[in-house]
Amino acid sequence: MPEAFPLRIGIAGTRFMGRAHSNAWLQAPRFFDLPRPIELRAACGRDRVATEEFARRWGWQSVERDWRGLVARDDIDVIDVCVPQALHAAVAIAAAESGKHVLCEKPLALTQAEAEAMLAAVRHAGVCHCVNHNYRRVPAIQLAKQFIDEGRIGRIFHWRATYQQDWIIDPEFPLTWHLQREHAGSGPHGDLNSHSIDLAHFLVGRIETVSCLTAGFIHERPLPGAGAATFSAGETADSAARGRVTVEDASLMHVRFANGAIGSFEATRFATGRKNRNRFEIYGSEGSLAFDLERMNELEFYSRHDPEHARGFRTILVTEACHPYAGRWWPPGHTIGYEHTFVHTVADFVTAIHVGQPIHPDFGDGLRIITVLEAALESAASGRQITVSSSHTPEGVLS
Repeated sequence: MPEAFPLRIGIAGTRFMGRAHSNAWLQAPRFFDLPRPIELRAACGRDRVATEEFARRWGWQSVERDWRGLVARDDIDVIDVCVPQALHAAVAIAAAESGKHVLCEKPLALTQAEAEAMLAAVRHAGVCHCVNHNYRRVPAIQLAKQFIDEGRIGRIFHWRATYQQDWIIDPEFPLTWHLQREHAGSGPHGDLNSHSIDLAHFLVGRIETVSCLTAGFIHERPLPGAGAATFSAGETADSAARGRVTVEDASLMHVRFANGAIGSFEATRFATGRKNRNRFEIYGSEGSLAFDLERMNELEFYSRHDPEHARGFRTILVTEACHPYAGRWWPPGHTIGYEHTFVHTVADFVTAIHVGQPIHPDFGDGLRIITVLEAALESAASGRQITVSSSHTPEGVLS
């Protein structure tokens, strides 16, 4: 067979997600039999020195200072969007218009209107598109989906999700871009609940109505200085100079799914002691499932069909070769971690490009999440329950 042409990658963004994605592009061909080889053609960041160091460390062949220059290059096939949400739409739409496949970090966009434009652009261009809700590709969550599809927990009645962090609990933590609406869109409601909503759509089904309460606890913070970033305070520019926090600090949602199940969502960065606790529980007529990202190799399962004297939640260690993705890594009992979920996304994305098939979650899935997030914020502002399926979902967009 003739040798496949390399898939040439350009990445926009060199911080937290840029590192996670770069590692994934490097590791995917080492552990998965990809249909095309990978070339890391160019990395793009605003700071020349930092971007050159990033490129050297991660093996990118060249650097760009402006994402427009990156997108315009004719030696790149894929644009990997790892910049703050405020730039997602501009970069992704331009990439699609240039005929490039697009992998985009979550949440997909700042607004529903932006997400609609992004989906229209990739559909018009006929390119492969994926939004990186990477937790779908945790082996234990894939096993949960398998159990649900096999009917092991029966009809689903309840979904309960909590996503808890504490990295801004200190009131002197600086005002990074995550705390400014114009850059982030929202706080943990968008950043964390977007993950939980994606998993709910994946495992339970479409959300139909939503009621939401949001809260802000710290209203002003020091302006950021050198080194301030996600999870890192760095230095403050001036302890006396402060700026206003314009996103919520916590969000609580109650929802009803189209299949009749009900659910709750909590997202907060003020859960003292919880570093990245992404947990869900699903209760059905025949059994239940529970997962916690801080114990991400485990899935809890309860079955009503066990003998009465033996009933109870069992913990399945999801590291066997028969488990989703696990057979590509280490022997049973040798656990994997957060970074592996990005590798799984890249491996599936490259395969989808090669075979010309869609990959999920795609931009349509990302738009569906944004519609729920926006409806929830409308509910929080108005004090009313909001129906997601009509006014928040344009006709035909998500079909």
